[in-house]
Amino acid sequence: MHAIELDNDLSVMLKKRFRNNSIVKIIQADALDFNFSALGNNLRIIGNLPYNISTPLMFKLAQYRDHIKDQHFMLQKEVVDRLIAKPGNKNYGRLTVMLGTYLDITSLFEVQPNAFKPPPKVDSAVVRMTSKPLNQIIIKDLNKLSGIVTLAFSQRRKMLSNALKNEVLASDMEAVGIDPKLRAEQVPIKSWSFLANHLTNQKTY
Repeated sequence: MHAIELDNDLSVMLKKRFRNNSIVKIIQADALDFNFSALGNNLRIIGNLPYNISTPLMFKLAQYRDHIKDQHFMLQKEVVDRLIAKPGNKNYGRLTVMLGTYLDITSLFEVQPNAFKPPPKVDSAVVRMTSKPLNQIIIKDLNKLSGIVTLAFSQRRKMLSNALKNEVLASDMEAVGIDPKLRAEQVPIKSWSFLANHLTNQKTY
């Protein structure tokens, strides 16, 4: 078991506490900069993530999905609601699409503020993430996918034909079964991948 802790004082305390435990290894490092592949394969990642870094850390870990068996995190419930949102839900957005492209995500249970001392001002929830089979994930250009998803959801109340009018032709959307009159929040996760791959093939984005 490897525990990653950024805080120097806490890291020193943990190393002392587990100094006679050969199973636990304390690593003082910033998880946002850490090379998780150095820990091997079939990793099981568990954490009560600081809410201010939860989203960038989850994006980082998605890069190591080939090394990770599963991930279990306690997160702000608002973030979990966004992770598991379905198309048409107000919480469905860029985070849902970008992480949902690679991961199957399940909310396991909620944790009330009174479970902590001192209690936070927000509700929490525990989420489980597992990598989708590689044959379900064919993204030819991740930057292209990220670009169109970010642009579309930055104007989520507009129809796609307007939100993406300077970048994507209506005919390209229709070619992969997306109605240009839909809003970004109405488009399923897989359809975004189909559109990004189509644009890569067309070299029009």
